[in-house]
Amino acid sequence: MPAVLHTTTGQVLSLTLNRPEALNALTPDQRDEIVRLLSEASANPAIRAVVITGTGRGFCAGADLRGTGAPGERLAGDVARTLRTGAQRLIAAVLDCEKPVIAAVNGTAAGLGAHLAFACDLVIAAESARFIEVFVRRGLVPDGGGAYLLPRLLGPQRAKELMFFGDALTAPDAERLGLVNRVVRDEELEKTARAWAERLASGPTRALALTKQLVNASLDTDRATAFAAEAAAQEINMTTADAQDGVRSFVERRSARFEGR
Repeated sequence: MPAVLHTTTGQVLSLTLNRPEALNALTPDQRDEIVRLLSEASANPAIRAVVITGTGRGFCAGADLRGTGAPGERLAGDVARTLRTGAQRLIAAVLDCEKPVIAAVNGTAAGLGAHLAFACDLVIAAESARFIEVFVRRGLVPDGGGAYLLPRLLGPQRAKELMFFGDALTAPDAERLGLVNRVVRDEELEKTARAWAERLASGPTRALALTKQLVNASLDTDRATAFAAEAAAQEINMTTADAQDGVRSFVERRSARFEGR
């Protein structure tokens, strides 16, 4: 069986990590496949939303460290290069995807797996899900954009607490902190993620993409830059068929008919 299952139903692309025996720990080949599929989804007008989930008990246990070799076997620059082309590239692919991406967290999300979920636009977690900043337990520095994502989601103190101690965070606690949008019963996870994805897929796809870009960039820019980006996004979006129909629907007192264009 493929290590990454991908199916398109309607206008929703589902990506499923499929190494349950390893709690879906990510191999380099899996990372590359997810990056490729997200890039293709951005360019494909037939895909208007993406769901990422896992099989078995784990969403993703992080990077598969087997076969990486002992530290003494590496040359200077190897680790940084591996991160740039591996974990960081994966997280950037999620953040940069032009379609809304939902994480349906079915179990343990540890290390890079947690950051994969946090990079998604919306996070739905099963009650049994757990999130673990596992790096400190191995004497490692967080990777996969963790030190970029977590302070923006939680603030620096909370982010440091999770990263310094490496304690498991339950799904309800993650929801309380704002890392998770919704916690549902395990048996309802797939159904809920599908409903959210279908709702997004029926929306104004280009407007959602531009909104995602504005929000993701907002914490890295000053007010003047953010306002200029907002104005540019509005200018671009008003050329789309969806925006034009949205305005007409208001005047005509009817529901808009969004086609993703």
